[in-house]
Amino acid sequence: MTPASSTAQRMIAERLAAAADHELSMLFAVHRISPGANPATSWHDLFDVAETFLHADHVAMALSRAHRDLLADLASGTPRRTLTLTDDAGLALPSVAARLAQENISRAETSSPAPADATAAAHAAERAFTTLTALADIVIATLTKPLVRVGSGSLSAVERRRLVDERVAGSPEEADLLVRLASATGLLHAQDRRIGATDDGSAWVRLSTAERWSMLATRLRDALPRGLRDGRGWIDTKSWPGAYPLDPAWPAEAETWLAFARLVGLIADAHAEPAWAAPIRRGEDPDPAPLTALMPGEVDRVFLQNDLTAISPGLLEPALDVRLRGMTTRESHAQASAYRFTEGSITRALSTGETSDGMREFLAELSLTGIPQPLEYLIGRSADRHGLVRVAEDPATGRTVVSSPERDLLRTLEVDRAIGGLGLSASGDALVSRASRDVVFWALTDARYPAIALNDDGSVAHAERHGVVASGDDDDAYAGLIARLRDAHGEGSDRAWLERELDAAIREKTALVVAIRMPDGSERELTLEPTGLGGGRLRGRDAAAEVERTLPVGLIASVRPL
Repeated sequence: MTPASSTAQRMIAERLAAAADHELSMLFAVHRISPGANPATSWHDLFDVAETFLHADHVAMALSRAHRDLLADLASGTPRRTLTLTDDAGLALPSVAARLAQENISRAETSSPAPADATAAAHAAERAFTTLTALADIVIATLTKPLVRVGSGSLSAVERRRLVDERVAGSPEEADLLVRLASATGLLHAQDRRIGATDDGSAWVRLSTAERWSMLATRLRDALPRGLRDGRGWIDTKSWPGAYPLDPAWPAEAETWLAFARLVGLIADAHAEPAWAAPIRRGEDPDPAPLTALMPGEVDRVFLQNDLTAISPGLLEPALDVRLRGMTTRESHAQASAYRFTEGSITRALSTGETSDGMREFLAELSLTGIPQPLEYLIGRSADRHGLVRVAEDPATGRTVVSSPERDLLRTLEVDRAIGGLGLSASGDALVSRASRDVVFWALTDARYPAIALNDDGSVAHAERHGVVASGDDDDAYAGLIARLRDAHGEGSDRAWLERELDAAIREKTALVVAIRMPDGSERELTLEPTGLGGGRLRGRDAAAEVERTLPVGLIASVRPL
């Protein structure tokens, strides 16, 4: 270990120790550190981390994720604070400076986008409207059933095709892009092999169109990489492709962010800027009025028909649409949408907390034509039958118990092949299954049986089946690693660093000047050639006195290369 590298290693280790946990998590993510694999498993303390990040390949990796202005400042000698690339003065470390000397990187030019003309603005508004509608469809769908992704993290081919077949997206590529946009803005979150709605996503679908767009645009701005940001806003989108000049993967990533911005209506044709995008780009609060003025109008009434359908004469207000879809199956969607009431859809609504009186009141206010008698009859019949099948968990055995006052209905459940996967078997006056209560309940509900789920105290559990997943930060993946490194570093960091320097000197056969604490409080310096370290003692040859010395490590105040 050279004096320069030794100094840099300790400096970086101390900087890492003072950093917040989220800063360390971001650093590990940039360096593609896996919490359960090398080098993480071989790290004992933060000195090991610092040593790793000083290696040439990790320096190159860190520089590849550094944005243009940071690279230009490091190359020109402008002080910048970083965790691993600069010294305490903020200047580039020698290895960093040597790497940047091979490049010719200048700061990004300051420019402002040209305003979009009326035609380009109209096209951008149409894209934004289409995106809001598609995202709402996707998020609402995941509230019932999460999307499936493959091992690479991408949306599965089956899900892409389904979204295209349902006319949510125009192509499989667009379907994947929409889901990635929803994930980037926190409406969806991936967990294991599923992609589900977050709590924020569940709330977002109930907002007005203007509120939906404002929230989506603001979250997209906040999610932009540092190299695209300008304060709270962003730099001219024409500069986005060159924001990370040392990252060969960045051009493709930049195209994704540009595609997101186009979908949300923040970029018009030829990088022109619509009027509603300018305040957000400057870091101000969004003003959706110019955008919504170009969008189709919304309605708050529908026609309820005798054939058990609801016809919306225009775009139904989002909150009304979400609730209506909770008790129907939507058959078509456009500016005029059709919804169909079925026994299964009404049963599903009752299972998720709706009541017959609540539905009647909502539909009476929503309808331009009153509630037709067939629909009134369907709601009443479904409500009367609802709860004939009761699903609960037996605390003693942990098995799910399915009961009903109608014995014939239980016998039907036992032989129904559509729910054969539940493994229902007779046990006294009920059926039992090894599947969980929620799995059994929703399987029965999907098969149109009038089931209810019960809590342990016998009360009705109005469990809303959905794909809501925790939207916690991925930083949690490094929590255990960071805690272990901090514990190992701890108060004994000075002693650990001293032993590290002594080990290096022994390996490299380097002579050291060792400062020894004397009983009177003074220090005495000895020049030693260390030969061994163990049992809390340092052994070495004192060349000046031509003797072998053994010194307690606890008495060594400091060491430095000769």
